[in-house]
Amino acid sequence: MKIEKEFLYFRSPTVLAQLDRITVNPNVCLGQPTIRGMRITVGFILKLLASNLSVQEVLAAYPELEDEDIRQALNYAAWTVSEKIVGIPSA
Repeated sequence: MKIEKEFLYFRSPTVLAQLDRITVNPNVCLGQPTIRGMRITVGFILKLLASNLSVQEVLAAYPELEDEDIRQALNYAAWTVSEKIVGIPSA
């Protein structure tokens, strides 16, 4: 049941409304999703976190970011990948 709730959460239109810090502008960073229109992309934030930096280290390195920016970047990424279905060939 928990998985079903999470699935419904990510598919809910209200999730997009909660991502008010994620902006997409074709004239900024080639239309990639950015944080509050700055030239810091969601993908860049994810790469920093994936390279083992903590949220606090990211915030220290980029003082223009706020904790909520990181949370929304992660939420956006989770929502985005939950919408993609990739076929994996069987062995």
